[in-house]
Amino acid sequence: MTLHPMPGHTWESRHPDERVALRQAAARLAVDFAGVYGAETIERFLASSFDQFADRATVTKFLPLLAERFARQRLHALARVEGLHDDGRPVVLFLCTHNAGRSQMALGFFQALAGDGAVAWSGGSEPGMRVNPLAVTAMAERGIDISGEFPKPWTDETVRAADVVVSMGCGDACPVFPGKRYENWEVDDPAAEDLDGVRRIRDDVERRVRLLAASVGL
Repeated sequence: MTLHPMPGHTWESRHPDERVALRQAAARLAVDFAGVYGAETIERFLASSFDQFADRATVTKFLPLLAERFARQRLHALARVEGLHDDGRPVVLFLCTHNAGRSQMALGFFQALAGDGAVAWSGGSEPGMRVNPLAVTAMAERGIDISGEFPKPWTDETVRAADVVVSMGCGDACPVFPGKRYENWEVDDPAAEDLDGVRRIRDDVERRVRLLAASVGL
C-alpha cells in the first residue's frame, strides 16, 4: 500500500479538536524540518498520514499523534531520497503483511542492538488495527518495549530511503526497487499462535536480526 500526499487538502473539513491538534503537530514538524521542507509539504504529508489512520481507526483520540509520528518518519525518508539529509547511518526497513507481529519484533530487536548507529522502520502491505499483544508480551520478556508502536503501511519514500529491505510473508505485495539489498525471511506468522508459539517466532526473529546487524557493521 502506497501513500501519496494529496494536493488541495483542507484543515477546515476536520473536527475542531483535530484541527487544533494537527496544527500543533504541523508546527512541531516545521521546527524539525526547518530549512528542509516548507509548511505546504509538511501539511500535505501530515494530512495524508492522518487520513490513512482515520480510515480504519475505532478510537480517534490519538490519531493526530499517530499521524505526526508517521509523517515525521516519511519526511525523514523523503529527505534521504532527495539528498537533503544523509548522516551516513544504514537504513533498514522491516516489512510483513499486517505490521503487527514479525516486523514489529524485528524492529524492536534491531533498534535495541543498533541504538543510534542505524535507522530502522517497519511497515505492512495490509496494516492491522494494533500490534499483536502477545508479541508485546514476548518482547517485554526480552526487556524490549514495543507497546508504543502501531501498524502502518510502507510508502515509496521509506522503501527508496532504505539500504536493506527485509520482507516477512508479504510476498508479491512487498515493494521492489532496483539497487536495494533485499532479504526474504521465512518466518511464521504469530497471528494465530499462543504465547509459546510467539516466543518461538520471537527467538527466530532475534537470531536473524543479530546476523543482519552484524552484516551492516553494527
